[in-house]
Amino acid sequence: MRPFDLTEPATVEAALAEPGTFLAGGTTLVDLMKLNVLTPQHVLDINALPLRGIDTGDGLRIGALERMGDVAEHPGVYPAISRALLLSASQQLRNMASIGGNLLQRTRCTYFRDVATPCNKREPGSGCPAISGANRMHAVLGTSDACVATHASDLAVALVALDAEVRLVSATGERTVKLADFYRQPGGTPDVENDLRDGELISEVVVPRLDWASRSTYVKVRDRQSYEFALCSAAVALDVRDSRIAGARVAVGGVATVPWRLPAVEEALRGAPATEESFEAAASAAADGARPLSANGFKVPLLKRTVVRALLELTEGSR
Repeated sequence: MRPFDLTEPATVEAALAEPGTFLAGGTTLVDLMKLNVLTPQHVLDINALPLRGIDTGDGLRIGALERMGDVAEHPGVYPAISRALLLSASQQLRNMASIGGNLLQRTRCTYFRDVATPCNKREPGSGCPAISGANRMHAVLGTSDACVATHASDLAVALVALDAEVRLVSATGERTVKLADFYRQPGGTPDVENDLRDGELISEVVVPRLDWASRSTYVKVRDRQSYEFALCSAAVALDVRDSRIAGARVAVGGVATVPWRLPAVEEALRGAPATEESFEAAASAAADGARPLSANGFKVPLLKRTVVRALLELTEGSR
């Protein structure tokens, strides 16, 4: 690792007053510093800041410095969120990693993490060797000729499905952004991954109240059962009345460059009977616009099957 300065601001105002890279749990930043992917000159340890708390009184509010494990186990947290967190990493990592840090984690693309290879995320204009190289884990949705890396966060998929927002604070004030709008598809600027501006900090995640989000789940398909990133995942919430679907929220991960909401699938489900046939018909639109690469074409049918599996999991015993 290269030398860097470390400070520990005690207040949000102090943290925002000095330039640098924020450190919370460190489960992403420290790894990338060891690999020389990130080489910050000044690191600010923000763990003393009052950005904590979990409020389930009206919807859900989660402080950005809450640990993943604590949120996953908190009563009143929507099942899709809790399950996404529990499937995200080992218990040790969940005990360290923060909610804000999870949402800002960088891709696990091996080319991004290997400084001996080109990568447009790391060095704009250098190229994307994954397009013609080792791309089994890479995205089929939201890609561009400059980048095909997947977004790594399980939590973000569940939050996007539930219309979550992030509250951002800076020295000049606060703003709130829908999480679905916060993330950016790569286009021609894959190095710009989100709408976080210089000097801004995620202070809170806000999930609007959704009475039927208690019927929600997160399904994750991966190469091994534990401590592995998704080949495909699906976060689903359903409002089922008299065996018909009155409302649906569906988002997927592991297959796209950002957490990917599926409005066409949601619309196809609305008003349909809660049957496997309806789920399969709706999921047929899940991979619309997909651009498979040489080694990840299997993700297209896998995506459809994962959505159906999540829907079936929610409706077993009620159909």
